[in-house]
Amino acid sequence: MREGLDSVATTAQKKKGKWTARERIDYLLDDGTFNEIEMFRRHRASGFGIEHRRPHTDGVITGWGSIEGRTAFVYAHDFQMFGGALGEAHAEKIIKVLEMAAAAGVPVIGLCDGAGARIQEGVTALAGYGGIFQQITRNSGVIPQISVILGPCAGGAAYSPALTDFIFMVRGISQMFITGPDVVQAVTGETVSHEGLGGADVHATLSGVSACTYDDEPTCLENVRHLVSLLPANNRELPPTVATTDPADRLTTRLLDMVPAEGYRSYDMRAVIQEIVDDGDYFEIHETWAPNVVCALTRLDGSTVGIVANQPAAFAGALNIEASEKAARFVQACDAFNIPLVTLVDVPGFLPGVAQEHQGIIRHGAKLLYAYCNATVPRVQVILRKAYGGAYIVMDSRSVGADLSLAWPTNEIAVMGAEGAANIIFRRDIAAADDPAGRRAQRIAEYRDELMHPFYAAERGLVDDIIDPADTRQTLIRSLAMLRHKHRALPARKHGNQPQ
Repeated sequence: MREGLDSVATTAQKKKGKWTARERIDYLLDDGTFNEIEMFRRHRASGFGIEHRRPHTDGVITGWGSIEGRTAFVYAHDFQMFGGALGEAHAEKIIKVLEMAAAAGVPVIGLCDGAGARIQEGVTALAGYGGIFQQITRNSGVIPQISVILGPCAGGAAYSPALTDFIFMVRGISQMFITGPDVVQAVTGETVSHEGLGGADVHATLSGVSACTYDDEPTCLENVRHLVSLLPANNRELPPTVATTDPADRLTTRLLDMVPAEGYRSYDMRAVIQEIVDDGDYFEIHETWAPNVVCALTRLDGSTVGIVANQPAAFAGALNIEASEKAARFVQACDAFNIPLVTLVDVPGFLPGVAQEHQGIIRHGAKLLYAYCNATVPRVQVILRKAYGGAYIVMDSRSVGADLSLAWPTNEIAVMGAEGAANIIFRRDIAAADDPAGRRAQRIAEYRDELMHPFYAAERGLVDDIIDPADTRQTLIRSLAMLRHKHRALPARKHGNQPQ
């Protein structure tokens, strides 16, 4: 029974370069901790010969175990039985695990490798998906829910992972799509492969569906374990704290060389994050999608924090539609699970362009604004260099609820850059001057000296402190320690109506 339907099915799975469902569970969980439930469950359907095929487990393995000593529930589609297709009994097993995980207040991980709804069972299979969707939605924001795509995930099946908090995929074996290549070709005339339509790289770089993408199953499952270790078990707990040998008062003097003082010069924000956090270790979400913003889970003085940071190495760090969606989703996830937020700001504004406006940068940008305004976790903003216009507000400014705003001496906070501002404010004066270029340079300097000097925002209470970059790590750790037990109540309401 533990080997699947038969040895032929196991061999077929291996030829595809894939592990069996039980091998995946054994690798994901701590050794010897898996407790299976409903192993002997079988379907009761009849017709089209299915009544003669009633394997135990009904094509999904369910139960609980531990990850680094902490309890987690798991379900794994078994592609060796009915191609992992979902039927009534199959769905009931998954729903039971989702309910048990919520009752126990622990994470649930789905290992997805199935061919969609079981056609022989008709509408009852579709109703099974509906029940799963409802329970995942009920669990949302209550317990962490993680989906790992380790085979096909097509049609209605794709919506189960889409409702969860994080989706992992593996190159070469994972595919997700609503309609397959054959249907696409029949309807649109487009020819595309399964990988080209919904492979791991497509969802990692183009659609943003995959939060984390890896080259093989072992690496993928190891990183699922890592993610679980960073998350609290449920929304009633604070994130886990671990011992660290990285001193809380360690100076981050290397930041002085990493970040150029000139706002127009590029650098890699990931290097800044690595310098600040414990042991340089961080877990990035959506690494290759919307690269102009970096979202990562990490630790400061042993405690989990979420980092949102502009990335000057991509689009100069400007916010666009994809970056706004990526950061908004991450902020919401951190807020749901009591993970403090650190926002590193170096942003020239929102990315201009006809395409951005026509595709809805207003409503998409508003998603990030809404997420920050709605967040009740500890929030600390650090302005490294420029912070211009609406993008400054959106990146967790004091005016939208940041608990603390810190800035380096290189900060420039303004409606726009000095050059653009001078061109608008002093347009006539510059045009009438005998030396327009010289006059323009003079006016730019005047604007920068008057409205963009490092202490302008601090003098008005919008920045709490101007800090030495070398003190960034220790200042963040002290600030978050002070805010650790922050409590902020939201207005009584059923739920907000966030921008779509």
